[in-house]
Amino acid sequence: MTDSYVIAQSKIWDPEMSQKLSHATNSTFFEVNSESELSLENLGKMAPRIIFFPHWSSKIGKDIFENFECIVFHMTDLPFGRGGSPLQNLIIRGHSTTRISALRCQTEVDAGPIYLKKNLSLIGSAQEIYVRAASVIREMIIEIIRERPLPVDQIGEATYFKRRKPDESEINCVGSLTAVYDMIRMLDADGYPHAFIKMDNFRLELRNARWINGVLHADSRFIADETKK
Repeated sequence: MTDSYVIAQSKIWDPEMSQKLSHATNSTFFEVNSESELSLENLGKMAPRIIFFPHWSSKIGKDIFENFECIVFHMTDLPFGRGGSPLQNLIIRGHSTTRISALRCQTEVDAGPIYLKKNLSLIGSAQEIYVRAASVIREMIIEIIRERPLPVDQIGEATYFKRRKPDESEINCVGSLTAVYDMIRMLDADGYPHAFIKMDNFRLELRNARWINGVLHADSRFIADETKK
């Protein structure tokens, strides 16, 4: 009888992750994509050995992580950068690389013991980085299943990131064209509030930032400001 696992992700950057993992590990993988599906009753039917959270935006209930081994993936070299919006906070601080940490879920957010870490490049748009991260996480899951490493307590002083709010996507006094480029690309992913310039009765949303002969280009679209109607 093969082991079963759950992939819980509220945003799906690799639609075939479960199939790829099943093929690589000869195990059964179930998918959970919403809070309503992440229930003790539903998980009890699946009976997973581990629940993996490649990308999960909501709080994981204590009843879940106390009854199942839950492994979360966080896009920083923990204990550096605990908290929300890790990709955007890293790029704002000038990082071009990071490490993805696989950690055991516990009550304190991003404070659990670490199973393993892998390097990740932060070059490109947020969409490209998230897709690249999904590939790295898939390899981490395979390694965890095959090697069964024991998690080790985090070492060092913890630093914290704040989750970004939609109104922080406004391009305003960022200081340089490079900063504008980083602002656009770090928010350029499906389902995220894109960088924008606020105008009188509308705003200009910006995506696909790129340099052409030293000049910054970006695709744009005009969005009506519903509050001005």
